[in-house]
Amino acid sequence: MVDRISNVIISVFSTTPGIGKTLVAINLATGLAYEGKKVCLVDLDLQFGDVMNYLQLNSNKTIAGAQRAFKEDPENFNVNDFLVKYLTGYFDFSILPAPIYVRDAYQIDVLAVEAIIGQHLRDFDFVVIDLNSAFSSMNLAMLDLSTIITYLGVADFLPALKNFKVGYDTLLRFEYEEQKIRLVENRADSQKLIHSSDVEKLLGEPFYHRLPNDFPSATKSIQEGRPLIFAAPDSKLTKSFIELAAHYTNRQIITPVTEVATAPKQGFFSRALNVLFG
Repeated sequence: MVDRISNVIISVFSTTPGIGKTLVAINLATGLAYEGKKVCLVDLDLQFGDVMNYLQLNSNKTIAGAQRAFKEDPENFNVNDFLVKYLTGYFDFSILPAPIYVRDAYQIDVLAVEAIIGQHLRDFDFVVIDLNSAFSSMNLAMLDLSTIITYLGVADFLPALKNFKVGYDTLLRFEYEEQKIRLVENRADSQKLIHSSDVEKLLGEPFYHRLPNDFPSATKSIQEGRPLIFAAPDSKLTKSFIELAAHYTNRQIITPVTEVATAPKQGFFSRALNVLFG
C-alpha cells in the first residue's frame, strides 16, 4: 500500500457497462485541464480501454510497458516515458494508456500499478482513472487509493437502476465513506418513466451531479476524436462537464443538484421501486 498522497485521484466507476464511462472520464479530465490543472488520465479498463481510440491517438506507450519498466528497475523508473500528451492550442493533459494487447491485460500487477499511480504521478494536480465495470482486485485497489469515487449510473429502466443500487450498496459495504462517493447520473434528462427523485430516495443520497442527455454532441465528439469542449463547445453537456470540473476544483460552492420538475406522486414506477427494493 502506498502512502497517502497530496494530489487528487478521481476514479470514474460504474457497475453498468456501456453507459458512457470513458466519455465521462475523458471530458472530466478535459474540464480539469481547462481549469488550469495539471491532469493525467489513466485508462485502467485493461482489456477494452478506449481512451486512445476515442481521442484518435496512436502510441506504443501503455500501462503494461510502464509496469515492466517499473519492475525491472524501480530506482530509475520515469513514468513520463510512458505518458502520451493530448495537446490543444489552449491546454493539454497526459494519458497513461491501457494495454494494446489482451495478453498484457492479464499480466498487470495490482501492486505495481498502485505504486505507479500513487508514487509516480504526484506531480499532477489531478489523476482521473477510467475503471472497468467490476469489483476486481485492481478496481478495489484504485478505489482505495482514490480521493473521490465518481460513481456513474443511469436510471432509465429498472434493471439498470437495480444495478446502480446494488453497486452503491456494495461500495458502502466495503466501507468507503459516503462523502468520498459522488453519485453522478448520466443521461439525466432523457425521457424515462423513473423519476430521479425516486432514485435518490432509493439510494438514500442525492445526486452530486446530473449530466444531461445530449446524444448528438456526444456522437460528434466521438466521431471527431475530440473532447466535447472542442467538438460541441456550446452544448449543454459540455457546460455540465465544465460545472462538474469546477465542483472538483472548488471553484464553485458544492451543493446537491435539485430536481427541476416536481416528482409524480407514487406512480407505477414508484410503486415498482418499493416492491423491488423494499
